[in-house]
Amino acid sequence: MRSIDLNADLGEGFGVWRMGDDDAMLKLVTSANIACGFHAGDPEIMARSFRAAREAGVAVGAHVSFPDLAGFGRRALAMSPAEIEHAVAYQIGAAQALARLAEHKISYVKAHGALANLAERDAKVAQAIAEAVAKVDPSLTLLAIAKSEQGPAGAKAGLKLAQEIFADRAYAEDGRLAPRSEEGAVLHDPQVVVARVLSMLEKSAIVTRSGARLPTPIDSICVHGDTQGAVAIARALRDALQAGGWRLQSFAAS
Repeated sequence: MRSIDLNADLGEGFGVWRMGDDDAMLKLVTSANIACGFHAGDPEIMARSFRAAREAGVAVGAHVSFPDLAGFGRRALAMSPAEIEHAVAYQIGAAQALARLAEHKISYVKAHGALANLAERDAKVAQAIAEAVAKVDPSLTLLAIAKSEQGPAGAKAGLKLAQEIFADRAYAEDGRLAPRSEEGAVLHDPQVVVARVLSMLEKSAIVTRSGARLPTPIDSICVHGDTQGAVAIARALRDALQAGGWRLQSFAAS
């Protein structure tokens, strides 16, 4: 049976403020990208998220970002590659410590928001992230945006790679994610999302807005926890994948 991972960005609250329905999402996904305090999250939320994921049998990764709580990590900051490397290493360390307290284990790293978008196109940013991961813990997998600079950077750093597509985001013709500022860049209709994802898996390719197919390995599918209707999207996607003969399993478990 073919296997595929379903991941979501979780733990995206701060203090008494919460975003998304993490409890519901943990019943549907196989990997959880937990915010590490720079775009969202704090020690209490991180510890609680890691514990909940362990109890649900869900793998966890460090979801690293620019230090931008006010902008939810979706604003690009003027940081050098060395500063990015240090910021990523800092977040991985925090995630590993709190996961250990929760008797869970960080098994991968994924970039968030503006940091991920820059690393999609900028080889120096992608390399800074990959070097941080490799130097802190070379056993970690890098969860990379498919057909981006993150893949080559991770390979150069000697990391294990998993490549992801996005269920709820549109793709431009060059295979990059359409900017969130553009109309239609974020998808909300579960039926549209399911049909699109199944098509991408069938062809092992990203499907752009025009319908063009850009071949790529696909190891994981992301549903953003803060997308409106995220739980319904994840549930519809999980049901369709299982009905189509896919085994839902984290890439970190293989």
